Amino acid sequence: MPRYDYRCRSCGSTFELNRSMAEANAPATCPSGHDDTVKLLSAVAVTGGAAAPRSSGGGGGCCGGGCCG
Repeated sequence: MPRYDYRCRSCGSTFELNRSMAEANAPATCPSGHDDTVKLLSAVAVTGGAAAPRSSGGGGGCCGGGCCG
């Protein structure tokens, strides 16, 4: 289940909630009981993983098949 970060506008605290994606934009209550909260944007770190090898020739679209120089 995804984890979302929120900030309370009343007390300034930040907190996390595990919620389904369908509930991501639903109102959240801070641990101190305040209802005036906003969902924060999260940076996603992508590490590792293999990149597809680049083809040095062959066909396929502009800039991939030698059609434009």
